[in-house]
Amino acid sequence: MKITLFTLVLLCGLSASRAATGQAKSRLAPVFNHAALCVQDLKRSTTFYRTVLLLDEVPNPFNDGLHTWLTIGPGLQLHIIQRQCKISTDKNVHLCFSVATLSDFTNHLEKLGVAYTNLKGEGKEPTLRVDGVKQIYLQDPDGYWIEINDAK
Repeated sequence: MKITLFTLVLLCGLSASRAATGQAKSRLAPVFNHAALCVQDLKRSTTFYRTVLLLDEVPNPFNDGLHTWLTIGPGLQLHIIQRQCKISTDKNVHLCFSVATLSDFTNHLEKLGVAYTNLKGEGKEPTLRVDGVKQIYLQDPDGYWIEINDAK
């Protein structure tokens, strides 16, 4: 009986210790806040992200004509900053946004005349990932790749 009670107390103590360690880790782990893109023409890029991706602009503290902040989700922002910079046009380096219905979004792109393609660049038919998610890709005015998918 004493051994069983001792084992139970020991297991409860280990479990509580693991829970406390997990809580301490979660307090230390960073939480994603924003992404920033360097762009050549702030006005052109702001128009693209507001019109094509339908992102809302939020106030930014700079008010210098070189920064636009956009909301990309609850508590999340995309900061676009006008500077002279090297831009990656590698498709493996991309932003990704999910939409409720991919066909509705591609219709929106068609109406705006915005080019898009599948992953392989072989046409407009969405790529079907192994997990069942459909995806397309488009580029912003600076050539950054953006994936749009229907992940839930």
